[in-house]
Amino acid sequence: MKKLVLLGILVFLVLAAFSPVNARGSGEGPKGRVVIANRASGSISVIDAESDSVLGTFNLPSGDNAPEPMYVTYTKHGHHVFVGDRANNRVVVFDAHNFSTVTTIAAGNGVFHMWADPRDRQLWVNNDIDKTATIIDPITLAVITTVAMPADLVNEGYKPHDVILEPKGRFAYVTMVGGGGEHDYLVQFSTEMFTEVNRAPVGKDPHVSLTHRNKLIYVPAQNSSVVSIFDRNTLELVAELSIPGAHGAGMSPNGRVFYTTNLPGGGTDGLFAIDTGTHTVLGTADTPFAVPHNLVVTKNDKLFLTHSGATSDKVTIYHVSTTNPVPTLIGEVTVGLNPFGLTYIP
Repeated sequence: MKKLVLLGILVFLVLAAFSPVNARGSGEGPKGRVVIANRASGSISVIDAESDSVLGTFNLPSGDNAPEPMYVTYTKHGHHVFVGDRANNRVVVFDAHNFSTVTTIAAGNGVFHMWADPRDRQLWVNNDIDKTATIIDPITLAVITTVAMPADLVNEGYKPHDVILEPKGRFAYVTMVGGGGEHDYLVQFSTEMFTEVNRAPVGKDPHVSLTHRNKLIYVPAQNSSVVSIFDRNTLELVAELSIPGAHGAGMSPNGRVFYTTNLPGGGTDGLFAIDTGTHTVLGTADTPFAVPHNLVVTKNDKLFLTHSGATSDKVTIYHVSTTNPVPTLIGEVTVGLNPFGLTYIP
């Protein structure tokens, strides 16, 4: 009997080790996973953050149109992965344990960037055709409300693009792009009243990042080749750095280093590391493929970077750490076509 019990335990451990939803891959282990939205393949790829291997590829459920996954957000409460499907005006919710489809949630026309606060109280989904944001409860999966963007900016041709929520979830920050003016805008919203609190002019084609470590917000603007740093309570300008083609926005888990990508640079100086304490450039790294787009930094000292484009299928991986924050290329992985947004499941 003891031999049969031991044999059963051994078989279980072997099967668990090779399962795409094993302890490491379930988000409960020390290394976690990275989820990639493959915009042109209608799927997501799940990468083991330790071995850098693809654990699985999962198709979005069919819709009226071929699915078009854009950006991805993980929330720990409920253990869900949210994927914005632009072509079908919806958000697809996956179970982060086994990547089965939980449900779909209707959003507005033109689903683009999305972000949830660290406490998982609200998920903001920008709809750039409707000029709105759909606000979702990440736990109940119900739509809380739909927020209209500022009418004066919409009338001038601006539309919502990137979005992020601050650590306590009190404010959401939305970039408004595409107007004919000299600047684009960063708009601060109350997450209680869903009204505009403040705004600031920023460079053209802006994105956003922030950290619990300070009270700042970082705004790389590709078409102005600048990273602007604001006080995120008042939106007063604190510093500006000249960074060519600054686009992607990502933060180290400890908040000490802000990373941005030089998207149009063809790979030369494709990644910039910026010290969030001194507001100085720590160094740059070339990327082996063009169009370095979005990035995420994991808790095991790795940076994952998508390279977008209709025929692209590459994610590159870099070593970064507190002592060596400038990215060093350590590998690449092949995923679906046009890898776009990504998220980290710790």
